[in-house]
Amino acid sequence: MKLKQTVVLFLLSCFSLTAQQKLSVEEIYSGAFRPEAMDELIAMKNTNQYTVLNFDRTSRSMQIDLYDFATLKKVSTLIDTKSFPELADGIDSYVFSKDEKQLLIANNSNPIFRHSFTADYFLYNLTTKKLTKVLEQVQEPTFSPDGSKIGFAKANNLFVYDVASAKVTQVTSDGKKNSIINGITDWVYEEEFAFVRAYDWSADSKKLAYIRFDESEVPEFSMNVFKKNLYPTVETFKYPKAGEKNALVSLHVYDVTSATAKVINLGNYNDFYIARMEWTNDANVLSAQVLNRHQDNLDLLFIDSTTGTAKVVLNEKDKAYVDVTDNLTFLKDNSFIWTSEKDGYNHIYLYDKTGKLKNQVTKGNWEVTAYYGFDEKNKTIFYQSVENGSIVRDVYRIGLDGKNKIKLSKQVGTNGATLSPNFEYFINRYSSATQPTVYTLNSAKDGKQIQSIVDNKALAEKIKKYDLPVKEFFELTTEKGHKLNAWMIKPKDFDATKKYPVFMFQYSGPGSQEVANNWLDSNDMWFMMLAQQGYIVACVDGRGTGFKGAAFKKCTQKELGKYEVEDQIDAAKVIGNYAYVDKTRIGIFGWSYGGFMSSNCLFKGADVFKMAIAVAPVTNWRFYDSIYTERYMQTPQENASGYDDNSPINHVSKLKGNFLLIHGTADDNVHVQNTMQMVEALVQANKQFDWAIYPDKNHGIYGGKTRIQLYNKMTNFIKENL
Repeated sequence: MKLKQTVVLFLLSCFSLTAQQKLSVEEIYSGAFRPEAMDELIAMKNTNQYTVLNFDRTSRSMQIDLYDFATLKKVSTLIDTKSFPELADGIDSYVFSKDEKQLLIANNSNPIFRHSFTADYFLYNLTTKKLTKVLEQVQEPTFSPDGSKIGFAKANNLFVYDVASAKVTQVTSDGKKNSIINGITDWVYEEEFAFVRAYDWSADSKKLAYIRFDESEVPEFSMNVFKKNLYPTVETFKYPKAGEKNALVSLHVYDVTSATAKVINLGNYNDFYIARMEWTNDANVLSAQVLNRHQDNLDLLFIDSTTGTAKVVLNEKDKAYVDVTDNLTFLKDNSFIWTSEKDGYNHIYLYDKTGKLKNQVTKGNWEVTAYYGFDEKNKTIFYQSVENGSIVRDVYRIGLDGKNKIKLSKQVGTNGATLSPNFEYFINRYSSATQPTVYTLNSAKDGKQIQSIVDNKALAEKIKKYDLPVKEFFELTTEKGHKLNAWMIKPKDFDATKKYPVFMFQYSGPGSQEVANNWLDSNDMWFMMLAQQGYIVACVDGRGTGFKGAAFKKCTQKELGKYEVEDQIDAAKVIGNYAYVDKTRIGIFGWSYGGFMSSNCLFKGADVFKMAIAVAPVTNWRFYDSIYTERYMQTPQENASGYDDNSPINHVSKLKGNFLLIHGTADDNVHVQNTMQMVEALVQANKQFDWAIYPDKNHGIYGGKTRIQLYNKMTNFIKENL
């Protein structure tokens, strides 16, 4: 009897040694599963080399290292912070002058909004090895093409620093907080057009073009900043909500030699956006992309900087909206490459310097997802696309004439490329739902792998211990016949005869994608943890999401939250009918647009969803910014029903299930006002719900132990209510 007991105990102990290791929120959100990457990877322009920012854990120092593309061997260390006490705080980012003989190094960065920050900048001469602190707490410094000057912005004004004399010239002087901004975008441009530097050097370094924002008439938004002070302070900034006044923008050209500026006449336009602005290869010709307020008409202008006359060289119109990209590329003769959805899918086009169409380079019922560059010598374009399915990404090369297309990536998943300056090689970034990101050197001729650079084998081995379930990709068809991309994570010990609760995740915003075959992020690891605890986790990309053509993406126009919510409810019904799903226990979660969606799903789909978690949600589209909201909804004055019918704040009376509402008080993007007014609406509807407020946290709700506390809170809510 004793012998039998010993054997049983031994077998049990062996089993426990090989059993699935459990994931924890603490481990996930302390970065334990973060893949190794090539930080600040920059391909050089003049030599066939690239640089990477490396960190030496032993000496706690950082290096900008130079590597050869052909061999991957390290050529040299351009700078090591341990040799420069001034850089004791490290290197936040760096940029080369055009001749690659000077470096501008940022440190002591202080974030402003999502992309913007101020920093101290050091000029490093790669020949003399001399490091000089040149600028303190400025924004967006940029070398002139000849490397003799550096443009920069500070306190809403634009300046020029002369490298030889160290003299600073003030370009503008009317900059004032919450009134006038020169050369830097306002809040809404930064967030929705995704750029901060609103100035550019001409090819001959003699002129600076810049956008001036007059936001004096834009309504202000204020939020309390609590910290640990006796009295909170108030942060006030200009934020145009849907239908409210935007900043008035104007375009200016400053002559560096004569120190004079002229205004470009854009008098033909009214209530417009300058969504992009950059000099062409002709030192006298400036390009600007002007959008009307509805964003359904875009003019590409070529402006003669000498006379100030503007000419429309290309016009894009769309029944819904025109997407703005960074793909405009000028070739040597000022002909240009452009991407457009005008045939229903995003493709590459070639125009001559007058705006006449020469060729549609790519064609097909699939989308170009990234434009990588043009090899002038071989007349070849490199790009990324979803030609092999909307959830994967592949790298291609194609002739400028649209012929000789070659697929360069070999593995199924998500591939991305950084091309070598001579276009002979590319560094491929590859990952899938089962493969952590790997970096390899590949031939740009045929895609053949030459060498491995970063393999993340240590992470792959570490993950094995957890014996994680597989993320299964499939196409879900709703009862209405809509075919939607989806994934599902089932518990590792899944038993088809049992009934499981389902926790759904989505984002659902226009043009977004959550169902993609790439490596797992922190949310995915959390979903894996929930699967370990007996939940099925599922995600469905409904109508309105991206990479399946313009019609699929833009069908939600003027009615954000109608078809997307319908699709999540319909998808939940399909999943609820699976034999192994308990249809009475389906929950849904989302952040930002996803929080808007999860709130709506719980209210409008009260008999389908048992619970929902909404983090930083838009609860009323009238509270959100002008550029984003009006792109899809027009103004509230024009489309009141579109705004009101699909805002969750107007559907609180339908709440039946369990609801957790979460927001940060310092969210400059989706204001905490959304949650406060939702709370009041729920209270007045006499509905019980849970909520959590994170003091001084922005839209990302992070810092210190914040994410750990937040995800433990959400985990506990799921366990108690699903």
